[in-house]
Amino acid sequence: MYAENLMKKIQDRSAVLGVVGLGYVGLPLAVEKARAGYRVVGFDIQPSRVSRVNAGVNYIGDVVDRDLAEMVRMGRLTAECDFSGISRCDCAAICVPTPLDRYAQPDISYVKNSAEQIARHLRPGCLVVLESTSYPGTTEEVVYGELRKAGFEAGKDVFVAFSPERVDPGNRVYSTRNTPKVVGGLTPRCTRLAAALYSRVLEGEIHTVSSPKVAEMEKILENTFRSINIALANEMAILCDRMGIPVWEVIDAARTKPYGFMAFYPGPGLGGHCIPVDPYYLTWKAREYGYHTRLIELAGEINSAMPEYVVGRIAAVLNQKGKSLSAARLFLLGLTFKADIDDLRESPALKVLGLLEERGCEILAHDPFHREIARGEKTLPITPVTPEALSGCDMAVVLTAHSCYDPVMIERHANLIFDTRNLTKGLTSPKIVRL
Repeated sequence: MYAENLMKKIQDRSAVLGVVGLGYVGLPLAVEKARAGYRVVGFDIQPSRVSRVNAGVNYIGDVVDRDLAEMVRMGRLTAECDFSGISRCDCAAICVPTPLDRYAQPDISYVKNSAEQIARHLRPGCLVVLESTSYPGTTEEVVYGELRKAGFEAGKDVFVAFSPERVDPGNRVYSTRNTPKVVGGLTPRCTRLAAALYSRVLEGEIHTVSSPKVAEMEKILENTFRSINIALANEMAILCDRMGIPVWEVIDAARTKPYGFMAFYPGPGLGGHCIPVDPYYLTWKAREYGYHTRLIELAGEINSAMPEYVVGRIAAVLNQKGKSLSAARLFLLGLTFKADIDDLRESPALKVLGLLEERGCEILAHDPFHREIARGEKTLPITPVTPEALSGCDMAVVLTAHSCYDPVMIERHANLIFDTRNLTKGLTSPKIVRL
C-alpha cells in the first residue's frame, strides 16, 4: 500500500522531496529535483544558507545561478532550518558532511543527527536516501538504525537506500544532472522506489545494486582508486627528480598507449571533500574485520607527505641560488585544491602555505576566487599577479594551475618559478623548476 502510493507520487511528480544539507552536494541535487518538476524543501542548520536559497542567491559553483533563481521564483524550491518540515515530505535525501576527526577516524555525527531529525518527523510511507559518502554499513546501521528506533520497518512503512553523490567540482562535462547514478536499497522495493525517483530527476544512467553496502563500497572504491594512482604519480615525481628525468614528459609519453594506462598527475598533495578523506573510512571499517589495508594507507602517507616534500624542493632550489628559505620572499599562485573552482577544503596549497609560514618566509599569494585567506586570527590579503609583484619576489610557486594564469607573462617577470602543476608546459626557461 505505502509503496504503491509513493510510486504513484514519484511518477506523477506530486511527491514533495526533502534535501537535508544544502552544501556542495545538497544544493545541486535540490535544484535538479525542482527542475524535474517536483516541489523541493531544503533543510540546513546554517541560517545564512537558508536565507540565500530563499532569496534565489547561489553560493555553489556547480549550480547555475539562473536555475536556482527560477526554481525559487516558481515556488518549487524553498529552504528552512526547522526540521519539523520533514513531516511534509514524501522523500528525504541526506547530503551532509562526513569528515574525519583529529584521529583520522570517521565522524558521522552529521549523518546521525540528520537521521534522528528525520526519524522524529517522518511520516509512514516515505523514502529516505543517504547520499553522504561513508563506510559500508552506515545506511543500515546508522540511518535505518534511527528509523527502526522510531518504529519503522524497511520495505513496509519506510523505504531506505544509499545513492552516493558523484560531484566533480568544476567539471564542465559531467554534473549532478548527467552523471550516472548508483542506487542500492535495503530491500528490492526500496531500490525500485529510489531508482524510480532518480530516473525522473537525472539524465544519467541509473545503475542498481543489491544492497546499500555495495553502493557504499563502490563509492569508496572510486575515490580510493584516485588516491592510490595519484600517490603513484607523486612517488614517480620524487624518483624522477632524483634521476634527473622530467616526470611530466614521462606521463605524456605513457598516455599515448591506447589501453592499460590512465594518466594521473603529481601535485603538492590531495585536496577536496572526498579523495583525502574517504579511503580512511574504509581503513577504519576494515579493522573491524581484522584486515589491515596496507596499500590504501601507504597511498595516504605518500600523498600527505607531498606538501612537506614541495617545501623541501623549494628550499633546495633557493639554496642553489644562495638564498635561504627563511629569508625568502615567495609569491604563491593558486590556493584552491583544484583549478578554476573556489573550494579551499583540504587544499594542499594551504598546507604548503602553512609550512612556509612556519619557516619564516615572507608570503604573497594570489587566487582569483578569493579576496583574502583566513590564517587563524589573521588574514592573508590577495596580491594581484603583476610584473612588479613577480619580479619583487625570489620565487613564484605555482600550486594551482588556474586558467587565468599566463605562464609566458609569469616566466618573463619572475626571478624563479617552482611549478607543481605543469602550468609552464612547453616553456624551456632555466628559471623554471618543475615538480
